[in-house]
Amino acid sequence: MTKNVDAIRRLFGALNSRVGNLPSMPGIFPDYPAPIVRNGAEGRVTVMARWGMPSSQRALMDATKKRAEKLQAKGQTVDFKELLRMEPDGGTTNIRNVSSAHWKRWLGPENRCLVPFTSFSEYDTIDGKKVPVWFAQDETRPLIAFAGVWTNWTSVRKAKEGEITTDIFGFLTCEPSIPRRCL
Repeated sequence: MTKNVDAIRRLFGALNSRVGNLPSMPGIFPDYPAPIVRNGAEGRVTVMARWGMPSSQRALMDATKKRAEKLQAKGQTVDFKELLRMEPDGGTTNIRNVSSAHWKRWLGPENRCLVPFTSFSEYDTIDGKKVPVWFAQDETRPLIAFAGVWTNWTSVRKAKEGEITTDIFGFLTCEPSIPRRCL
């Protein structure tokens, strides 16, 4: 993000801000904070949120089962319910299937947001290594936005952090009509 909060305010009508001066960010990456514009009691507001909506229960259950099997193979006893509660969830960055029951609770106007950016990065696996892949509209990196959804969520994002409660968001990348209806 190479633009300041005033540029976001002018382009998206976010008259209120909770991000301070918003210094330039070296990049917008999954599972890191980035600015979003959402509706608040006082109108549109710019806030920081972490990129990655909650993974599905099935994905968390599958990951927990694998972890439990590894622990049991080492002879350790497993409290599966506690293991599931503390399963790290890096989140889902892009929401492509809005007909999924998992996403429906966040598709209403109260959870819609705009995700302003000049460029962002997602990882791809190339030759077995995770490498960043950068996206921008063009080489001038103008300020633009994705339609997104946000929520406040309690979960374990990283094992070393433990359980946290934070605002999170994800891109809506599935339906061209969504951006026009975003806010």
